[in-house]
Amino acid sequence: MKNTFLLISFFLIIAPISSQKLVKSPEPFGPLPTQKQIDWHEMEFYAFVHFSLNTFTNKEWGYGDESPELFNPTALDTRQWARIAKEAGMKGIILVAKHHDGFCLWPSAYTNRSVKNSPWKNGNGDVVKELAAACKEYDLKLGLYLSPWDRNHAEYGKPEYITYFRNQLKELLTNYGEVFEMWFDGANGGDGYYGGANETRKINTLQYYNWDETYKLIYQTAPKTLVWGVGPSEARWIGNEEGRAGKTNWSLLRQKDELAGKVHYSEFMSGHEDGEKWVPGEADVSIRPGWFYHAVEDDKVRSLDEMVDIYYESIGRNANLLLNLPVDKRGLVHENDETRLKELVATIKEDFKTELLASSKVTADNNRGDEFAAKNVADGNKETYWATGDNVKTASIVFDFEKPIAINRILLQEYIKLGQRIKAFTVEAKVDGQWKTIANETTIGYKRILRIDRITASALKINITDSKASIVISNIQAYNAPTFVRAPEIQRDKNGNVTLKSEMENSIYYTIDGSKPSAKSTLYKGVFKYNKAVQIKAIAINKNENSSSAVATAKYGISKEKWKVITASSGDMNSVNRIIDGNQDTDWSFKSDSNNLSQEVVIDMGAILKINGFTYVPQQVGNNLNLISRYEFYTSLDNVKWKIQSQGEFSNIKNNPIEQVKTFAETKARYIRFVAKSTEEKGQTFSIGEINVIEK
Repeated sequence: MKNTFLLISFFLIIAPISSQKLVKSPEPFGPLPTQKQIDWHEMEFYAFVHFSLNTFTNKEWGYGDESPELFNPTALDTRQWARIAKEAGMKGIILVAKHHDGFCLWPSAYTNRSVKNSPWKNGNGDVVKELAAACKEYDLKLGLYLSPWDRNHAEYGKPEYITYFRNQLKELLTNYGEVFEMWFDGANGGDGYYGGANETRKINTLQYYNWDETYKLIYQTAPKTLVWGVGPSEARWIGNEEGRAGKTNWSLLRQKDELAGKVHYSEFMSGHEDGEKWVPGEADVSIRPGWFYHAVEDDKVRSLDEMVDIYYESIGRNANLLLNLPVDKRGLVHENDETRLKELVATIKEDFKTELLASSKVTADNNRGDEFAAKNVADGNKETYWATGDNVKTASIVFDFEKPIAINRILLQEYIKLGQRIKAFTVEAKVDGQWKTIANETTIGYKRILRIDRITASALKINITDSKASIVISNIQAYNAPTFVRAPEIQRDKNGNVTLKSEMENSIYYTIDGSKPSAKSTLYKGVFKYNKAVQIKAIAINKNENSSSAVATAKYGISKEKWKVITASSGDMNSVNRIIDGNQDTDWSFKSDSNNLSQEVVIDMGAILKINGFTYVPQQVGNNLNLISRYEFYTSLDNVKWKIQSQGEFSNIKNNPIEQVKTFAETKARYIRFVAKSTEEKGQTFSIGEINVIEK
């Protein structure tokens, strides 16, 4: 009898358990990230620091013949760099330890071209060591850039250089603690000093470095280091230097095709839906036009509007953001750059100040089981997720609110440990009892952030309309960000006519004396003429919400009202004046012949001016920009006797086709002659968007 009672009790105890259906978690699908890559995704935002001999020679790419004695910062402080990065919410710093000119910021045992032969700290300094210590102090991760191309090294292009390159890799990966990312770019082969040879050396980028063996060395030396860029990398370039990913952005890549030279870099913006390897995108961009510091760019720091757009179009589009902070000749991040970064951080913090979905009622039309219920997307735990049943590739999740709320930001994250799956989704808002579609998008990945027009809704619905496998989403959030008032656009044409434009008919106030504008400044009422040298500052004010934009600044010399193009060696003379019309979106093209590859244009500025530089704005509209790579610039007082003021290359213009700034010693001139020596693609067609001079 006792045994019978025990048997009945046993069945009563286990019956509830055995009657529950155990639900398995979803099977992984497609290429998966490694733990190293997951950790990298979660960093999201970190700094790039370009600082080297180029900082002191005012170049973007050094030729390789510059003396190490030029490197002499007066107040170098890597703790300042780290503090600024930490305060901005960045998780690390990647330092350019060696750029294309071959100068090393650490005392490498394998070359004399380093800080050990500079006057800084009497040759006893080590920038990499100091930054490693600063990163440790501020709880930041250290990354390093080592240029594969070396325009100084005599053996570049030969097998001996690869040994040198790998020896330096070992130095960097063994002497400075853990390195979270090793950064290699695609600038390889071309002209250089090369130990005095002064020649052009061509290599096969895919074969010369034997990347498979180089990567093995890295992983044996530093297994926790993620390798970015060329070769069989673990993260990819986003395909531009504007910091922007495609709206569709897969963390997958057909890397086998890429390594075989079958993938164009423009495909990196979106990745490949059918990629066989997890190679997520990293969006790199400089806070200024150039990557290295140039004093002439102190007033050309990217606008707050542009920085906010970059944030949403990189981190908000499933990419990490690598923001360059060019360190100046003092060895410090410039005050203007720090100020803009603080403005960006303040804006983003306000945008994501109060999350709105955590207190909502969450339901879905398909759940895999209680462990994978819809409520998991709003619990704040990145390790829990909502999952649908096997092969359920379409589903909806709904958030009901106690009362209507205003929303203009939506954040979504897939549980990428199981792969990237979602191909398309829509967002609906319930307004006055009716569902209204407010977004129609494609991929999500690690993180996707939507900026939408503010809408007041009683419910929010996310519809997954297409997925590669069952749906797995770990996080969905919503916010009501403050209205962002964009800075006005400032334009001045050739004749000195100034136009200010603002979206949404906001009021515009401006100054012409360099002071900061406010609602007490001059109200813009229409086009006005100002043909003298001037710095115009303007703000837009949304009076309905009592909010204002950041300050827009435009600096102009004397207007080009008197400028004339006297001669041009070829091209359509009817359109040649486009290069001096004050509008960089119009351009003029001219074509060389096989007998004379150089082409030139001569301009009469109408008066004798004191100038100390010029700028070349490439063609801005279209796909084939016909970029000028090498140039000469001359000045004259009489159009007879000419003096060359500047010559060389527009380095990195292919990846950064923006206004190119060149400075020289102050001189008086009435006439200028710009000579195009060669194009980036070695073609015969040149184009110019605008030619300007820099006035003292």
